[in-house]
Amino acid sequence: MSQKKIHPSALKENDGIEQPEIISAQVVATIQQFRRKQPTAQELIDGILKGDKTALSRSITLIESTNPEHLDKANEVINACLPFANKSIRIGITGVPGVGKSTFIEAFGSYLTSIGKKVAVLAVDPSSSISHGSILGDKTRMEELVKDPNAYIRPSASGDSLGGVARKTRESIILCEACGFDTIIIETVGVGQSETAVHSMVDFFLLLKIAGAGDELQGIKRGIMEMADAIVINKADGDNIAKAKLAKTEFNRALHLFPAKTSGWIPKVTTCSAFEKQGIDSIWEIISGYFQLVQSNGYFEQKRREQNQYWMLETINESLKVNFYHHPEIEKLLEENKKAVQNNEISPFAAAQLLLKQYFK
Repeated sequence: MSQKKIHPSALKENDGIEQPEIISAQVVATIQQFRRKQPTAQELIDGILKGDKTALSRSITLIESTNPEHLDKANEVINACLPFANKSIRIGITGVPGVGKSTFIEAFGSYLTSIGKKVAVLAVDPSSSISHGSILGDKTRMEELVKDPNAYIRPSASGDSLGGVARKTRESIILCEACGFDTIIIETVGVGQSETAVHSMVDFFLLLKIAGAGDELQGIKRGIMEMADAIVINKADGDNIAKAKLAKTEFNRALHLFPAKTSGWIPKVTTCSAFEKQGIDSIWEIISGYFQLVQSNGYFEQKRREQNQYWMLETINESLKVNFYHHPEIEKLLEENKKAVQNNEISPFAAAQLLLKQYFK
C-alpha cells in the first residue's frame, strides 16, 4: 500500500531574511515617557484658557474618570475654569435613531463655523449593554466638522448611569466654554429619559423629526413636545419634500394644543435637508430670534439660575449614590442581602431599610 503524501501547511512560516526593526526603541521610550508624565492641574487649566484642544480633551477624560484619585484634580480644573464659563449659548438636539442627528449636526456646525462661531459638540453615545463599550460613532460620521479648526467633537459613552453622564456632560460644558467655544451643541442618545437630562442643561432644545415614517404621531407626545423650542423635519429632499411640508402643518397644529411657555417663546416648526445643506440658515435664524427674546425679557438668566440649583441637587444625589455603593461595609452587606432577597428570606424593602440604617450609622 502506497504511503499518503503529507503536504506542508500553507500557513507554515519558512526561514528567510530576518525583517529589520521597524519600530525604533528610542521612539518607544519617548512615547512611554510621554504617557507616564501626566500634566498637572495648573498645566491643564493654562492649556484650556489658551484654547488648546488637547488640554481640553485630557481634562474631560479626567472628569469622566471613575478613579477616586482623579476627583480632586478634576474639581481643581473645573473650579479654575468656572469664572471663564457661561459665555456661550447651549443647544440641545434630540431625535429618534435614524433621524439624521449626526448629519444634521455636521451641516449645522459647519454653517456656524462659516459665520465665525466656535462650536463644541458633546455627543452622548450609546453603550453596549453587553460589553459596556461605547459605539462612539459621531467622530466617524462627522468627517468634515471633525477637521474644522473652529470645531471640537467629544463623544462620551452613556453607560448605565444617565445621571452620572449628565453631570459629566455639564462639567464638560464649563471646560468647553473656558476654552473659548461660544456655541455648545449637546446631542442626546435619543432614547428614553436622556432628553429630560439634556433639557435641564441647555438654553434651546431642538427636536429633529422625519416625515413619512409614522413619526408624526410620536411627535405629538406631550412630554417631548413641551420641551421643544423648535421642531425641524429633516430629510426634506427628493420624494420627501411633500411629506415634510404636510408633517410641518401637522406639528404646527399640535403645538397649538399646548399651554404657552413661561419664556414667552412660541415654538417654531421648519423643514431642512441636512444632506443637501438646505434650510440650515433658517434654523439659525429661529434660534437667534429665541435668544433675542429670552435675553431681553430676563428668562435666559432666570433659567440658568434654576439649572444651577437643579444640578447642585443632582450632584448631591449622584454623589450619595456612588458613596453608598462604594462603602466597604455596605458592599459586603449588599451581597448578603441580595442572596437573602432572592431566597425570599427577607423582603426587598426590609433589606433596603437595613442597608440604609447601617450606612447612616
